[in-house]
Amino acid sequence: MQRDSLEENGVQVTTDPREDYDIVHLNSIFPSDYRMARRARRKGKKVIYHAHSTREDFENSFVGSNLFAPLFQKWLVKCYSQGDLILTPTEYSRSLLLQYGIQKPIAVLSNGVDTFRFQKNLSVRSKFRRSYGFTEADKVILSAGLYFERKGILDFVELAYRLPQYQFIWFGYTPDIQIPAKIRRAVRTHLPNLTFAGYVPPEELKRAYSSCDLFFFPSYEETEGLVVLEALSSEIPVLLRDIPVYQDWLKNRTDVYKGRNIYEFEGLIEGILTRSLPDLTVSGRKRAVERDVLCQAGKLYGYYGQLAQGY
Repeated sequence: MQRDSLEENGVQVTTDPREDYDIVHLNSIFPSDYRMARRARRKGKKVIYHAHSTREDFENSFVGSNLFAPLFQKWLVKCYSQGDLILTPTEYSRSLLLQYGIQKPIAVLSNGVDTFRFQKNLSVRSKFRRSYGFTEADKVILSAGLYFERKGILDFVELAYRLPQYQFIWFGYTPDIQIPAKIRRAVRTHLPNLTFAGYVPPEELKRAYSSCDLFFFPSYEETEGLVVLEALSSEIPVLLRDIPVYQDWLKNRTDVYKGRNIYEFEGLIEGILTRSLPDLTVSGRKRAVERDVLCQAGKLYGYYGQLAQGY
């Protein structure tokens, strides 16, 4: 999205650090990115650091992540502080970066979603359902993410136990060696209504949004939640955990439904799938359109222009 939007605005883009450039834009926090930022600053170039990661979304993920979280935060500050401008997806993630004590300018820019690509397409529904053993009559609850406790995977499994009348399917994968034992046990749970489908190509996930009846994303921590944007754009009902990242752009019971615990989720799932609760998908689609990639591309181009002129 970043590369395409700049090229559409007449900006020359390269991924070769040996070529000449005015601005370097970094999206990850590997040592090579940090070194690239340092080299750019020594040459008098401008640096944009895109802050997709926080300490909070590192915790409760990989084995040992909580132990190393304080060091991870220090590394984030070290990396992001190399930027002349820091971009981050939401006001919530911006507030976290400010709490870390970062002194550089921080602006909010959604990751964006291609609302043309992610549209409801009922023509794929029958084939998708057959491929996973679902009938047309089944009510199917979809989620997606890595096998992290932070993603709410334990709640997802618990609700499959509690609601055997519905089918639950989770897309995503993390190697066993990287996740704690309780998460390994969870993803090996054998229930007739629970499927862990593993990693699938983006096109398959796109078909899933159009073929399932509810997107349930019980994550405890996000900087934005790209899959949430994709689901909203695809006009599938969305149920989220009520966490701060959604507070300023997704209204409960207007755009999405939000729950705080397993008991609230259980009631909301029943209400959504039996249609005793109102359908919010039209309003949800509007929230996705507000964050369409074309809109975000224009904002990104504006930030580049400001930085080049001495932002």
